[in-house]
Amino acid sequence: MTVRDTAWPPGTPCWVDLMTPDQPAAQQFYSALFGWDLEIGGDETGNYASCHVDGRRVAGIGGMMGMDHPPVWNTYLATADADATGEAVTAAGGAVLAPAMDVMDLGRLAFAQVPGGGVFGYWQARSHTGFGIANEPNTPTWNEFMTRDYAGAKDFYAKVFGYTYTDLGGDDYDYATIEVNGTTVGGIGRLPDEVPAHVPPHWRVYFAVADCDAAAARVTELGGSVQGPPMDMPYGRHADVADPQGAMFSVIKPATPS
Repeated sequence: MTVRDTAWPPGTPCWVDLMTPDQPAAQQFYSALFGWDLEIGGDETGNYASCHVDGRRVAGIGGMMGMDHPPVWNTYLATADADATGEAVTAAGGAVLAPAMDVMDLGRLAFAQVPGGGVFGYWQARSHTGFGIANEPNTPTWNEFMTRDYAGAKDFYAKVFGYTYTDLGGDDYDYATIEVNGTTVGGIGRLPDEVPAHVPPHWRVYFAVADCDAAAARVTELGGSVQGPPMDMPYGRHADVADPQGAMFSVIKPATPS
């Protein structure tokens, strides 16, 4: 279990939220799937739902914010200075899609695009410090950036956030863990050749579950779909799924440490 009440180190995935065209349906789906307790904001927040486990924040559910793209789970990377991160993004060849803006007293938010494609948010914490709990069932446990420009993306994130990497790739795939000050915080990999060209580079969120097969079955029962059936890997048993509106995410029963 990871519990935290202070801002996450810069570069660490610190928050995830869903952009969806049907917030009430998404709230119902995820609360039924993960048992999340929802705190739904007023009109001034766009009725943004803060999702909690054991009274601690784990994710958000919001609207599309006027953006023209499919429903998506966003990953936000922590920063101590959102404006300085925006400058670093531009210097590294990326683009700031939404400049840093204050979100009430919660923090400062921006979105950027990687040179080879793919969007991420970055978050300068104030009263909202990000995940309050992680690495427990029904909470986020892993974030990874999947891209067609593996070398270029690694270089970009290293310049912006100071990432270092540990290579885990093999003959037929490229993948590395991301380290911030010696701590593993996520992964980065090359999209497989069989992934259709219309699928853009993206950050993907994994939610821990107590039983991967049961969680995948429950997704289907609730009107979602299984994109990649449960399968074992060295780090646990996982499945790729989508909610009823089409937003994709993964569920994983982490491997028990030996």
